[in-house]
Amino acid sequence: MGIKFLDVIKPFCGILPEVAKPERKIQFREKVLWTAITLFIFLVCCQIPLFGIMSSDSADPFYWMRVILASNRGTLMELGISPIVTSGLIMQLLAGAKIIEVGDTPKDRALFNGAQKLFGMVITIGQAIVYVMTGMYGDPADIGAGVCFLIIIQLFVAGLIVLLLDELLQKGYGLGSGISLFIATNICETIVWKAFSPATVNTGRGTEFEGAIIALFHLLA
Repeated sequence: MGIKFLDVIKPFCGILPEVAKPERKIQFREKVLWTAITLFIFLVCCQIPLFGIMSSDSADPFYWMRVILASNRGTLMELGISPIVTSGLIMQLLAGAKIIEVGDTPKDRALFNGAQKLFGMVITIGQAIVYVMTGMYGDPADIGAGVCFLIIIQLFVAGLIVLLLDELLQKGYGLGSGISLFIATNICETIVWKAFSPATVNTGRGTEFEGAIIALFHLLA
């Protein structure tokens, strides 16, 4: 017999931050505007470095996963969409296996979405603690307890922003799913940066531009 897990979650759902449902039909132009605002906020967070980190130049264990996680190392979007995806996957598996009971009523669906959001917040703060304590941004003993706590707070707030932006789009204010849009935007940003980046890197052949297009014209000049 399934556990009535949603009844346990219900008291917490009332205090969770939530995007209100639109009271009227959102026009297409408004959806485009809200989608653009959402992606702009996401891109800005992808460029804001975390305050207090000592170094992010060491080997990145998640380098090849960052494309599908829509994450940028050393920035507010360090965690990307991983908390959303992980919480959604686990909750769907629990519901599909009948470990938790979820009815077809709007009330149960709302509680299920609230539980998924709460679980996403728990995963976010859990991942933030693991990232900091495992030395992702430097030895915690060298950084200090205060700065470690500050980094965890930054990652948690950024993760909460991603959850709310995804909910904003799913509530009908924008176009498409937040997860797919964030991944696509992150890929497009990477392509543009790798093509036109003015940053230089030192190689065995000397100093070269990181951007492929700029490097091409530089070599032809």
